[in-house]
Amino acid sequence: MRLILALMLAASPALAEVPCGGAFGPWLDGVKAEAIANGHSPAQVDRFFRSAVPDPRVLAADRAQGVFRRTFTEFSRNLISQNRADTAAAKGREHKALFDRAEAEYGIPRGILLAFWAFETDFGGYQGNFNTLNALVTLSHDCRRPALFRPQTLAALRLWEQGGMDPATTTGAWAGEIGMVQMLPVDILERGVDGDGDGKVSLKTSVPDAILSGANMLRHHGWRSGEPWLQEITVPETLDWAQTGVDKALPTAQWAAMGVRARTGELALGLPGSVLLPQGRKGPAFMAYPNFQTLFEWNQSFVYVTTAAYFATRIEGAPVFRPGTPDAALSTEQMQTLQRRLQARGHDVGGVDGILGAMTRIAVQKEQSRLGLPADAWPTVALLGQL
Repeated sequence: MRLILALMLAASPALAEVPCGGAFGPWLDGVKAEAIANGHSPAQVDRFFRSAVPDPRVLAADRAQGVFRRTFTEFSRNLISQNRADTAAAKGREHKALFDRAEAEYGIPRGILLAFWAFETDFGGYQGNFNTLNALVTLSHDCRRPALFRPQTLAALRLWEQGGMDPATTTGAWAGEIGMVQMLPVDILERGVDGDGDGKVSLKTSVPDAILSGANMLRHHGWRSGEPWLQEITVPETLDWAQTGVDKALPTAQWAAMGVRARTGELALGLPGSVLLPQGRKGPAFMAYPNFQTLFEWNQSFVYVTTAAYFATRIEGAPVFRPGTPDAALSTEQMQTLQRRLQARGHDVGGVDGILGAMTRIAVQKEQSRLGLPADAWPTVALLGQL
């Protein structure tokens, strides 16, 4: 899930008076009261929320994100089929002028935009069948992330007033994103671009609107024009594994002095970089440059972002990565046991969900260092046993 807003309305009176998780009717009345207090007319507010109901399918989808439990190799091979790669190449040719414009005006390369267009909606072919308003009110009412989704619900009201959605008929992803590149209401309002010049932003039906809006969003979140984002590398067996990880960066020239090499081409020596080992020191290896971090504003999943970034390099001409021979991954149950044991040692792993996310990787690496194991952030049965 993309992190669009932090705790913008966490201290609002309505949110404090009608807490999440209780009876839906009184809670929705609190949202309406907040909207009216923000300047919307009572009649408009009532009309917008008239059809709003909680959708249990949304909560089921939110809780069941098992796809992110796959390893990077499994996940990437599942998402990057030959057909999808061929389609990306064809779409790049078909919309060459549009992608040239996105790079010239916003600094975003076509590989990045094609990769997210592919992964989010299969190039617009499947944009989700969840009612957008119901998805947003469901996640706002739920107590897991109300401070993220309540502002999005109120933004959807503004979007409707501007003609950008219909509360009864607009559909999209289970988390409330709309359109070909799946953007939340706040982003549509603040970063949406009328790419085709028809006077409106139509992310569901207009390829220029969708692509340029996505480009504008990435630029807003700090994308650095003309710089790389990810590059496959080779690493020496003697590398200091404790220095690797998405949370650590060194000058790329320093990595080169330690024996790190680009598999093809050259390292970007003028930039800082992080050595990513998605499946440990025996698996694939990448150099992540500052632009890589920007992609977490689009999606929070480490394996998703790494796969999208890698696919973007493939679109731009990079070879298929070398999978290596990594140690076997832990099962979901073993990963959950690992996370509980890490929590017991005082580590914040972001919850016991069986997913090897960025926070769990950091905790694993710290324990590997403490135990004198190669600190490559890849959990093994041996580590689990020692904990």
